[in-house]
Amino acid sequence: MHYLDHAATAPLRDSARAAWIDAAGRLGNPSSLHAPGRAARAIVEDARERIAAALGADPAEVVLTSGGTEADNLAVKGLHWGRSAADPAARRLIVSAVEHHAVLDAARWLASRGDAELIEIPVDAHGVIDLDALDTALDHESSAVSIMWANNEVGTVQPVRAAVELASAHGVPVHSDAVQAIAHLDVDFRDSGLAALSVSAHKLGGPVGVGALLARRGLPLVPTAHGGGQQRQVRSGTLDAAGAAAFAAALDDAVAERAAERDRLEGLRERLLDGLRAAVPGATVSGLDDAGRRLPGIVHAVIPGARAESVLFLLDAGGIAASSGSACTAGVVQASHVAEAMGWSAEDAACTLRLSMGRTTTADDVEAVLAALPGAVERARAATGA
Repeated sequence: MHYLDHAATAPLRDSARAAWIDAAGRLGNPSSLHAPGRAARAIVEDARERIAAALGADPAEVVLTSGGTEADNLAVKGLHWGRSAADPAARRLIVSAVEHHAVLDAARWLASRGDAELIEIPVDAHGVIDLDALDTALDHESSAVSIMWANNEVGTVQPVRAAVELASAHGVPVHSDAVQAIAHLDVDFRDSGLAALSVSAHKLGGPVGVGALLARRGLPLVPTAHGGGQQRQVRSGTLDAAGAAAFAAALDDAVAERAAERDRLEGLRERLLDGLRAAVPGATVSGLDDAGRRLPGIVHAVIPGARAESVLFLLDAGGIAASSGSACTAGVVQASHVAEAMGWSAEDAACTLRLSMGRTTTADDVEAVLAALPGAVERARAATGA
């Protein structure tokens, strides 16, 4: 199998597997006061310190979660509720139109309940947010802003620092979903000026089911689930010592190799782009050309007339794993909300292909995709009469 879906989930690293097995073999609830409990707590706190160090945060700012989705929900709902409780006038919640559904659907849910006035900031044809529109939307009645660090479908890196500067002038905290960014970009929470940042382990070679919300101390977060109040009274639940240890191990490795991997992936991406443009007539590559403003491992294309589900099934039959980059619910591929926000029609937004590379991707994988893709697109277009 040629695996080109690293943006969905990355292969588990040996270091993460070893850390998980070692920690999982130990007994003790990290909240217990006896010796096994204290030993488990030590594993958690060591992992918390390592995660903080890798991401430019203080250990007390690291709230461990079950993954990026929980972290995003805690940030969006918890921050909005916390801010609006302190100031009932602060009802305006601002997000970009291309956020991951963990942010976008959480914000829309708040609006559907009447809890928030939602404003979705538009993007340009490359997926970059409109900073003028953000500036117009901001005022003292805004509760929070959520702008992703890098888009999970097209790879566009957002001007997060500029967004923070605009929001700070109005005293509005900013959250960023950095789930796709941390494996490839230099993410420094302290330097960013952000109030909160979501990350996940399985995008960089850690296990599925563990992530974190980095949240400034004193940030008014209302919990989205209630229980023992284990982490700052905002995230209850027994701490996953093995998951935290594996996350820290994977993150350590990802940060250590990040610069070299970025250069290597850029080379593979250029070969994939050249081949795609030559082999697939009518395909339009999405996102930015500037290497400093996009993720190095994502190639996203709109291929009119070739519906995503057909292309993906045909590639899969040829031993190639890829994705559409669009939302999948119960195995049903839907038109990409990101492509639509970038100006594509609903019909074309259902004809997207995302090829995402990572640390295990080789030149052979790229050549295999380029060999299989023209035939898959031709057959997909024939099925629709395009």
